[in-house]
Amino acid sequence: MDLVVTTLADRPDLVNLAHDFPGAWPAMMQQDPVADLYYDVIDTVFAEYALVAYDRDNPGRAVARAYAAPFTWGRDELPDAGWDEVIRRAALDRLAGREGDRISALEICVQPDLRGTGLSSVMLEAMRANAGRLGYDTLLAPVRPNGKADPFLPMSDYAFQVREDGLPVDPWLRVHVRAGGRIIRVAPRSMTISGTLAQWREWTGLPFAEAGPVAVPHALAPVLCDLDQDLAVYIEPNVWVEHRTA
Repeated sequence: MDLVVTTLADRPDLVNLAHDFPGAWPAMMQQDPVADLYYDVIDTVFAEYALVAYDRDNPGRAVARAYAAPFTWGRDELPDAGWDEVIRRAALDRLAGREGDRISALEICVQPDLRGTGLSSVMLEAMRANAGRLGYDTLLAPVRPNGKADPFLPMSDYAFQVREDGLPVDPWLRVHVRAGGRIIRVAPRSMTISGTLAQWREWTGLPFAEAGPVAVPHALAPVLCDLDQDLAVYIEPNVWVEHRTA
């Protein structure tokens, strides 16, 4: 593959390709209302922070994308509300006319049929290089450890499990650590998704007929179901990882 990686600032014509990743995320993962504060303006406000990769021999299809955002955070400890908080802060900075003093990854996505080919590592390195180009000495990432199969296992236990070689058990955390990343802490409420029981049935195909925690495929924690309130809420924990850009 003759890979080309570029920003949407340099190639705004690629924005439609950047959105065209069918089947990349489960339906429930596309329901976080905070996301619109970023994704609706990604090709204008955040174009310098959005990377798109394509094969020079097949330029009509994006093979991977990597999104980041600058945000202001004046505290030493990174936010519990990880992914959501980065997007909220980035939006507030934009309204206030501020330039964020930190930068965080938000997503690295590879076309489903190309996963396992090493593109995620390539995009991580490209994102880190782009953060350095933009003047940041550190790239943060609220990483989603997608190898976590047991939603009832606390993230604080899972995130720090290692193999015999000392690398994380989780494949995505392992990619970050191999690239020089340092695991900082858990972001216990990185993303919050809520909806009626009918909506959750549509998103997951599950009945949501009993009150209490529900194990949902691809979820990193149980979805909490309340029959009386006709409501279910998913609070996803992520893991903060830090990368130096130089």
